[in-house]
Amino acid sequence: MARERAQQILTDLKESSQSSDPSLPQRLLEACAAALPVTGAGLLVMTNTGPGAILAATDGPARVMEELQFTLGEGPCIEATRSGRPVLQPDLAATAPSRWPGFAAGALDAGIGAIFAFPLQVGGIRVGVLDLYRNRPGPLADPDLAEALDFADAATTVLLHLQAQNGPDGVVTLLEDRNEVHQATGMISVQTGLGLADALLLLRAHSYAEERGILDVSRDVVSRIMSFAVRGRLQE
Repeated sequence: MARERAQQILTDLKESSQSSDPSLPQRLLEACAAALPVTGAGLLVMTNTGPGAILAATDGPARVMEELQFTLGEGPCIEATRSGRPVLQPDLAATAPSRWPGFAAGALDAGIGAIFAFPLQVGGIRVGVLDLYRNRPGPLADPDLAEALDFADAATTVLLHLQAQNGPDGVVTLLEDRNEVHQATGMISVQTGLGLADALLLLRAHSYAEERGILDVSRDVVSRIMSFAVRGRLQE
């Protein structure tokens, strides 16, 4: 059950809702960023096999942070969902390059100095990750950490609510993005003779090298605009 503070967060979101408001996840992130000493926030849907979709983000750097983790399959949110524990990185420049070299380079270039990733799960079921970031290094004070955990509880409830919906804002619709990545991975596996894991790595590597989102590259593969030849050499 959501804690009392988390329930209050949800109540405040409901009471402030208007027909012209952004989506519920977006409003949750904006409220979270306003309540905490952070620069922005992102919400990522997770599955048992990895990132499912970027549900919402507050601004450009937050979107960059989520795109990097989704594309590379590495970063604080990936580690948080695998371990089931928050991953707190108060000084990204000092710790991230050796831990997540691909992610660190892009995140630091975007001006991100600290990241705090909170796994969202119900029992052993992975639901998502709430990522908070700041443009300067520094830890979260204990009261701020407690508030972040309450927002994570609220975010879990929001994701479960969306998953229960069958409309365009539901998580099920967003996970169709994941299906396109899976389909592209299978096609690359056939084209190159690689296993699925290596085919996904090849897809991610090309996406990163071309500075394009992995979903965009996957759609090119599925529509046969792009093809990967044997031995992983790209043919377009």
